[in-house]
Parts: sequence; structure tokens; C-alpha cells
Amino acid sequence: MNESIKSVLKRAFQYLFQGIVVIAPIAITVYCVFWLFTTIDSLLPNLFSKIAPGTVPDEHRMPGVGFIVIVLLLMLIGRASSSFIFGHLLDFLGSLLEKTPGIKLIYSSVKDFLKAFSGSQKKFDKPVMVNVDATDVWRIGFITQTDANKFHLPEHVIVYVPFSYAISGMTYLVPKDKIRFIENEIHSAEAMKFVISGGVTELEK
Repeated sequence: MNESIKSVLKRAFQYLFQGIVVIAPIAITVYCVFWLFTTIDSLLPNLFSKIAPGTVPDEHRMPGVGFIVIVLLLMLIGRASSSFIFGHLLDFLGSLLEKTPGIKLIYSSVKDFLKAFSGSQKKFDKPVMVNVDATDVWRIGFITQTDANKFHLPEHVIVYVPFSYAISGMTYLVPKDKIRFIENEIHSAEAMKFVISGGVTELEK
């Protein structure tokens, strides 16, 4: 009798764990999307309520309107940024922020980080295997600069190695003969996903 109870409990825990494995990714994804949507959607009403309290009563708020307005506004800014006048205005504002003590560090760091993921200045598009620990022990990283001449290391490249299950990582100055390019075999997005997942994610190629 005890053995049968143990068997039933063991199977119940297996089903419980299997249910968590199945539903957790879906639930977390839905929660993150919902959180992002509600956060963006509440930006404008919260701003108006601080600037002019009572202009947008809670009972008159329409869910989704703030989100749509923010998206359209960002698209408009993106389109206008290519114009001569608006582009120069943004450049002037950016140069002003880059010269302001304290603010300079925040602005330049965020700007460079975002540019690393898009446009012509993408930095995480060259996945490599890098040997920095021991012989035949390799990490997966991304070349961010193809030379380290500013550090008086002309035969080195600068490699960023992300950590698993984290948004942080390490930057290495590595001799060129200590890296192996894998961008032709593995897409940069797949390589990043593989590292962050701790090697759990299956590579497509």
C-alpha cells in the first residue's frame, strides 16, 4: 500500500513539474508582453496627470490608446530624424548631453548600447569562439572591434562574452590567433540565445 501511494505521489509530482515546464514559458512571455504594453500605455496619461492633474480622468482612459500614440510618435521621430533640420537638432542635443558632466556617462552608454543592436554600427553580429581560459577551453562571444590599436595591441581584437542567464558579460582583448569565426555556421542571434540559455537552446544549424 505504501509503495502504491509513493508511486502515485511520484507520478503526481512528475505531472506537476511537467505542467510547470510547459506553462511557465508561455505564462512568463504573456506577463512580460502585458507588462510592457501596460507600461507604455500608461506613459502619456501619467505624464498628463503630472503636468495638468485631472485632464485625463481614470474613467475616461481607453486602454491601448496611449500605446498606439507612443508607437506612432516613435515612428514619426524615426522618420523625421532623417530630415536635415530635425537631424541637426538631434545632433546638437546629443552633443550637448555628451558634454554635460554626469549625464554624459548615461547618455553615451545607452546610445552606444542601442546602436550595437541595429543600423550600420551593429556590434553583436560577428559570433566567435574565443580561447581565454585554458587550452582547448572555449567561450562563445562577439567581436565588437576588430583591432585594439588604442591599447597598443595591434594583433588583438576586442571580444564581448555574455554570461548565461544574465544581461551582463565580460570584455576581453584577445590575440587574433585565439579566436575562431563561426558566423558562417551559426547566426549571431542563435549564438546569443545559445549562450544566454546556458547551452540549452538547440542551434538551428
